[in-house]
Amino acid sequence: MKKIVTAALAATVALTGVASASAASAQSWNGGRADSRYEQRQDRREDRREARAERREDRAENRAERRAARRYAAGRYQRPNGYVARSWRRGERLPTNYRGRGYVVDHRRYGLSAPPYGYHYVRVDNDVFLTAVATGVIASIVFGLFQ
Repeated sequence: MKKIVTAALAATVALTGVASASAASAQSWNGGRADSRYEQRQDRREDRREARAERREDRAENRAERRAARRYAAGRYQRPNGYVARSWRRGERLPTNYRGRGYVVDHRRYGLSAPPYGYHYVRVDNDVFLTAVATGVIASIVFGLFQ
């Protein structure tokens, strides 16, 4: 009886060892290449996402501040009372003196895109600013539109 039990245990251990050895040495059917292809695809996707994000940022910057493609000879420009020469940037607030009709620019006449609702173009010296009507905050700048 002991011999049968010992033989059965030895056979079980031998079969388990063979099964685990064959499982440990098993590879995928294509030699592990599928994983590397998957990783390469993921890398390419990530590269494309990064490139798209960079292009999106570039477009946003170009919309915000750009040089005029063409310069126009507009009528006489009168600076508002208390004007102080300075360089303006996006996010700054224009003085209330610029909110009068004399400084608003017609976008159709000068080839500018239509402003979003609640915004209008305002002339400051030779530049044009896209500003919020209610607050005067500068959203975009077109440098050198006028001569």
